[in-house]
Amino acid sequence: MKNKSTLAYFRVLIVFAVVFILTEYFYKTGPEPAFISNPSVTLFLVLVLFSLIAFEAIQTATGNLGKSDEQLEAEADAAKEARPEASGLRGLLKSLWGAKPIEQEQDILLDHDYDGIKELDNSLPPWWLYSFYISIVFSVLYLGYYHILGGKTNAESFEEEMEIARLQVEQYKRENPVTFDASTLSAADNLDAGKKIFVTNCAACHMFDGGGGIGPNLTDEYWILGGGAENIYNTISEGGRDGKGMIAWKNSLNAEKMQQVTSYILSLQGTTPEKPKEKEGELWKGE
Repeated sequence: MKNKSTLAYFRVLIVFAVVFILTEYFYKTGPEPAFISNPSVTLFLVLVLFSLIAFEAIQTATGNLGKSDEQLEAEADAAKEARPEASGLRGLLKSLWGAKPIEQEQDILLDHDYDGIKELDNSLPPWWLYSFYISIVFSVLYLGYYHILGGKTNAESFEEEMEIARLQVEQYKRENPVTFDASTLSAADNLDAGKKIFVTNCAACHMFDGGGGIGPNLTDEYWILGGGAENIYNTISEGGRDGKGMIAWKNSLNAEKMQQVTSYILSLQGTTPEKPKEKEGELWKGE
């Protein structure tokens, strides 16, 4: 009786899943599922589900017709004896495993006998059967969603999120444009903040006084990638020459901090460092 009920549940799930997928495929007209956007589809699916349940109930009832109460009770007792009840954790494990108790193993003992080793004809454990049924239902739904209904894959979702992020960055840049003017570049607060960032991140290569070490001298008028506020800011943001220049600091510093560093570097122009590095790049004559 229990196996028949399980099979009935399985049939209902499979048939309803197939009907659901086909309905979504033929009636979906927008981004929302058809059963949400279309009330008639929802009503149809509900009717299908109730019809399937009613059909299985009628089948079960018809199978019991013609049997006396004594026969039904005998079948129930036989099923109960085949799997005696147990309480607690042991009962749960037995119900999940579904194996015959040792006292009843003679009933399922096969004729195979090899060197004293015999074989039992136990049924598959319920936990295994239920997992198998669930995997079939999942595979049908997965196939329907991704290959019939056109569900988004992980790659498509990633590309969509990246596009959203790109649009957000562009909007931020439009709302917060990088502007350079004399008052901004020479502001005391801007210079103090820029000096702190320079000492922390830039002095290791350009020295504390900007005279240059691994990196070029920042106090003269010669620049590898161009001087002036915009060129210096762009170099800080995007990095130096490929393969031998400094890293792109846009991943570590926001626009405001890169502007502050730019202001401080420009303030180093014309100063005299302790050990200035030789000239590199071309003479910058301004815009």
